[in-house]
Amino acid sequence: MQIRTLATLLAAATQLVVAKPLALPQDPNTSTAISPSATIISASEAPTATAPTPVNPNANPCAQVAQMYNNPNTTSDSTGYGSFVSFTPKVPAKLAWDCLNDVPLDSVSAGPWLDSLRPYIEWQSTTAYLKNPPEGYQEPAADVWGDFESIKSRAASGEFANEYELEFALYRLFQTTHDGHFRYLPKLAGGVFGFGRPISLVSYSIDGTSRPKPYVYSDVLSFFVNGTAEPSTVTQIDGQDALEFLENWAQYGSLQDPDALYNNVFYELAQVSLGTSGSGAGTFAGAGRGAYIYPGPTTTLQFENGTTAKFDNFARVLTSFRNIQSGADLYKTYVNPKVSVTSSVSVNNNAVATATVSPRPGYPSPVVIQQNNYIAGYYLDEPGYEDIAVLACTSFVGEDDYQDVAYSFIEQASAAGKTKLVIDVSANGGGTILQGYNLFLNLFPDILPYGATRFRSHETFDIIGETASERIWYYPFNYTNPPNPVWQDFGGGTPFTYRSDVDINYENFTSWRDKNPPNEFYGDNFTSIIRWNLSDPLNTPANGVQVNGFGNRTGLPPSRPFTPENIVILYDGYCASTCAIFSELMTEQAGIRTISIGGRSRDGPMQTVGGVKGTNNYPWSFINELVTDTYALAPDQAGFFNSTSLYSYVDPDTSFTPFQRALTESGQVNVRDGIRMGDETQTPLQFVYEPADCRLYYTAEMTVDVTAIWEKVVDVTWNGDSCVDGGFSSSEEYNEKRAEGASVAKLKAERRLKKRKQQMTASRALALAQSQDLFTDLNSIVPRQGLMLP
Repeated sequence: MQIRTLATLLAAATQLVVAKPLALPQDPNTSTAISPSATIISASEAPTATAPTPVNPNANPCAQVAQMYNNPNTTSDSTGYGSFVSFTPKVPAKLAWDCLNDVPLDSVSAGPWLDSLRPYIEWQSTTAYLKNPPEGYQEPAADVWGDFESIKSRAASGEFANEYELEFALYRLFQTTHDGHFRYLPKLAGGVFGFGRPISLVSYSIDGTSRPKPYVYSDVLSFFVNGTAEPSTVTQIDGQDALEFLENWAQYGSLQDPDALYNNVFYELAQVSLGTSGSGAGTFAGAGRGAYIYPGPTTTLQFENGTTAKFDNFARVLTSFRNIQSGADLYKTYVNPKVSVTSSVSVNNNAVATATVSPRPGYPSPVVIQQNNYIAGYYLDEPGYEDIAVLACTSFVGEDDYQDVAYSFIEQASAAGKTKLVIDVSANGGGTILQGYNLFLNLFPDILPYGATRFRSHETFDIIGETASERIWYYPFNYTNPPNPVWQDFGGGTPFTYRSDVDINYENFTSWRDKNPPNEFYGDNFTSIIRWNLSDPLNTPANGVQVNGFGNRTGLPPSRPFTPENIVILYDGYCASTCAIFSELMTEQAGIRTISIGGRSRDGPMQTVGGVKGTNNYPWSFINELVTDTYALAPDQAGFFNSTSLYSYVDPDTSFTPFQRALTESGQVNVRDGIRMGDETQTPLQFVYEPADCRLYYTAEMTVDVTAIWEKVVDVTWNGDSCVDGGFSSSEEYNEKRAEGASVAKLKAERRLKKRKQQMTASRALALAQSQDLFTDLNSIVPRQGLMLP
C-alpha cells in the first residue's frame, strides 16, 4: 500500500475509514512509516530513520558528527511536534559509537580521577548488602569496592582500549547495583550522545489473562485508529527470541526488581505524562537509561505474521561539536578540559524548554492538576464507577502547589460523594521526602508516621556530626538568620546535629554518640534508628513543606476521608525513593491493599516497589558542601580536619575532578536505609521482597487510555473480578461478588476495547504518536533528595 504522511493518516482517521488498513504515524526524520507489521514489508524494504550522508564520509567519525552537527536543519527532530520535540541533532548510532571509541585512553589522569571518587562512594549505605544480598533480593550481587579496584587497576595498566570503554565500565559499576540513588555518569558515557531506536514497543495480554507479548506501539495506534489490522506480535529482535532479548535489555535499567525493569522497557502513558523528566517512550526506544546503551547500528524485528523490518538506530548529539575534528579534540574540549577553558565548553542548548506535556496523552480531563502533571485528581465517568476517585501521583516533587492539589482533590472528592479511592503511583520515582509523609497524613491524620531510617557510619560522617553537634549549640535556630549561614545545611532533616530528628521511640537524642554509637549490622557500621521530627519548625523553610497535622496545619484534615478498605494503590513497579516511603507508610501502618500491573511474560507475583527503597539520596555536591561547612563551623580545627578523610573532599588538586568529569548532579549516593517497624535485623527495605496483593496484566486499550487501567483496578478490588496472581478477601460476600464479577469480566473487557476504538479521535492519535519522540532530559528535572533519576 502507499505510505502516507501523518497528516494524511489523521485526516483519514477523522472519517473513520475502516475498509483497509491505514498508514501509521511516521517518524519525523523520514518519509516512511515507522511501524512494520500493519503493512507487509520485508527487511530490505523496511523504513528507517537514516540521517543525511556526511559531507566527507572518509573523515574521522567525530569530524563527521561535527559536520552533521553544524548542519542541524537536515539532522534535527522535526519542528512539527510542538512541545514533544527534542530539537537535537541526530546522527547514525554507529557513527556516534565510532566517535566515542575514537577518544584515546588517558591512563595518567584516570588514577587521580578514580581516587577522587572514593570518598563519595563511602557514603553509600548498602555496599555490604550488595556484595552478599539477603535471601529474597531479586538482582545479582554487586561487589562495589572490588569492581572499583578492578577498574582502577585496568585503567592504570592501559587495559581499556579507549577512554569511552573506561567511562562506560565506571558507569556500569554504579548501574549494576540497581540502586537508583547510587549514580555517577561520566561525560563520555552519557553526556555526548543519547542512543535510540525509531520505534517504541508495548507489552500486553490479548485477553488480560494470557501472558503478555511485545508489540510495536505504532501498530497498536493504527489498530485503534482504523479498527482493523490487529497488531502482530514481535517474536524476534536481532535474531534473538524477543522476550529473552527484552529481559536482557531491561537489566540495563536502575530498578531493583526484574518485573519493574521489564515494564520500563516499554512505552507507558504515566511516564509520558512526565514529559522529558520521565522515560515515556521506554528504554528500548532510548528513553531513560536506554540512552546510554549502544543498540547497534540497526534493529531488526521479526513478527508472528512472518514479516520482518530493519531500522537504522540513531544517536542524539547532546553537546557542542563545534571545532571537533577527532576523538582527541572531544576529550580535550569536553571530557577533561583545562580549567581555563571550562567556561567556553557549551552543551547543546536546544533541548525542550519545558518538561511538561499538556494535556496528558491518554488521560481524561482532570478535576484538579498540578502544573507539571506531578499529581492530579480524576473521576471516572463510566456507569458503575460513579463512586470512584483516582489520585494519579506520578511524582512527589513539589512544594505548596503539590500539597494544595492533593488536599483540595481529596476534599472535593469526599464532598462529591466519592467513597472509594484509587491511588496510582505509576512512574513515580519519588521527589520531596516530606510530600510522601504529607500525603499519608492527608489520608490518615490520626496515625503518626514511623519512617525509620539509618545512615552508614564512617569517619567523614562522624566528624561532620560531632562538629555540628558541638558548634551548633542550640536547636531549632532561626533558619532565615542563623548565627552562621552554614547552619542552614544542618537543619530540617539533615542528621548532623543530635538535637535534630528523633529516635526509634520518637524521643530526642541525648548526644551525638547516642545518635551514632555506631551499631554493627551485616559487617558494617550504622547509626541508631532515626525518624523525622515532624514538629521541627525548620522542616518548612528547609524543605518547602509543612506537613498536615503539624505547625500551621494542625487539625488538617479533621478526620480520615476514606476508610482503609476503600483505598487501593496501583503500581507499575517504578515506585521509588519518596514513593517507597509513602508505600511503606500506607501498607504497613494503614493496611492498604496493593495491585501491581505488567511485568515479565511469566506467571507469579510481582513486587509493588521496584525502584530504590532507600529513603534519601545526597548529591555529591551537597556532601562536598557539608565538608566545607564543617571547616567553616570550626576553623580552629582545620589542621585536624586536614589529617582526616575530610581533606580528600577539599584537596585543591582533586576536589573539582569528580564534578568536572561527569554530568551535572550525576554523582549521587543513597545515604539512608529504610527500616521496617519491628525488624530487629535492620535489613534495608531495598533487599526485602514485597509482592503486591494482586497482579494484573496490561491489555491493548490500556496503552492508549489510562482509564481502562483504573476501571480494571476497581473491578478486581471491589467488583469481584480476578487477578492473574493473588487476590483479595475470601469472605462470603466477596466470593459472591467474585462469582458475579467473573461472569461479566469478559463483557466488560470487550466493552472497554470497543469504547477506546470509538474514542480514538484524530487529536488523540496525534498526541499519542508524537509522544513517542519524547526523550529523557536530565536538565529538565528538579533535583530532590528523595528522587530517583530516570
